[in-house]
Amino acid sequence: MSSGEGRRRRDKLVPLAALISREMRIEKMEKPTVKYGHAAQSRKGEDHFLIKMDCQRVPGNSSSTFSVFAIFDGHNGNAAAIYTRENLLNHILGAMPRGLGREEWIQALPRALVAGFVKTDKEFQSRGETSGTTATFVIVDRWTVTVASVGDSRCILDAQGGAVSSLTVDHRLEENVEERKRVTASGGEVGRLSIVGGVEVGPLRCWPGGLCLSRSIGDMDVGEFIVPVPYVKQVKLSNAGGRLIVASDGIWDALSSEMAAKSCRGLPAELAAKQVVKEALRTRGLKDDTTCIVVDIIPPDNSIQPPTPPKKHSMLRALLFRKKCHDSSSKLSKKLSAIGTVEELFEEGSAMLAERLGNDYSTSQSTSGLFTCVVCQIDLAPSEGISVHAGSIFSTSSKPWQGPFLCADCRNKKDAMEGKRPSGVKVA
Repeated sequence: MSSGEGRRRRDKLVPLAALISREMRIEKMEKPTVKYGHAAQSRKGEDHFLIKMDCQRVPGNSSSTFSVFAIFDGHNGNAAAIYTRENLLNHILGAMPRGLGREEWIQALPRALVAGFVKTDKEFQSRGETSGTTATFVIVDRWTVTVASVGDSRCILDAQGGAVSSLTVDHRLEENVEERKRVTASGGEVGRLSIVGGVEVGPLRCWPGGLCLSRSIGDMDVGEFIVPVPYVKQVKLSNAGGRLIVASDGIWDALSSEMAAKSCRGLPAELAAKQVVKEALRTRGLKDDTTCIVVDIIPPDNSIQPPTPPKKHSMLRALLFRKKCHDSSSKLSKKLSAIGTVEELFEEGSAMLAERLGNDYSTSQSTSGLFTCVVCQIDLAPSEGISVHAGSIFSTSSKPWQGPFLCADCRNKKDAMEGKRPSGVKVA
């Protein structure tokens, strides 16, 4: 090789520091800015919220940062809402397998959310308090939004261009027919409050206890058929970004999703949250705790215009979502939003743990080589673990001896939630 060729090749070499700097600039360009606003008006003091912008998938790695936004609407006191606010995030992260890359971490979130919700409920009920709470828990990791919810606090997505969609399902017995069927099949009774003369008034409730919700955290005095298993939805936004509105029922009893979104368009997140609360109070007055969090996911370059839908698509089709599930691509159809595409990565609302915790054996083993309860994360000897699929008619597994595994306490809770046995928890 001539000296001239060697010189040319050396000239093409790029220093490592320059490569790292280039990658960091590219990542910064691709990563959206997340801004938020919060507003509330209290009547009972039972609404609580969590905002955490500096969570990290890999401790000490700033490029692995994600954000958490959550609302907890308590009832029968605020103890459950406070406990859930302080513990739910840690329980979710504790259920995540170690050493995952970002894409694997995002795919593991739905199951970890289920395990975290159930563990939080189990631990709070062990305290012997009868309070309960809704929980709407939102994780924003770059363009991916994952929402888990029980109860009737709601999260909506207002995509750029005006397409409003719900990322949660209300677990109100009055409105959710499937949940009414599940509660009665598990041993609960659903009916309205009966007053003098046998006249029935008010919304549908679950008896005993009289709760209007079919899912919550806490509520040990109502019955285990009121379950903490969340509805989970995960979407990936287009590079046009979008706005999330997370709020307690003090907002949604006054405003529809479309009204809430429309009332604050064009305002920055901080002012938008205040405007939504103001509009709810103007419409209905302060009849309940009213809490709202607005989250804006903003493209790195605000001047980027969202792509227009191809002409061959109808306007109706352009307003819909394109869906894609991790486990079954045939389960969800492909649809387009009004701008770009919003990709639905996961959606599941079953209350059955055998369906929600999956069949992956590897995540049931701890680093010590012992088996681990998939819910409470305690180490188990191989002879102690009980498969989440064992004895379940709802399981799709043909090998019930496979993991994931539950400890005896969590298996008892699972059976109680499915109406197979009464809860062992007693009210103090």
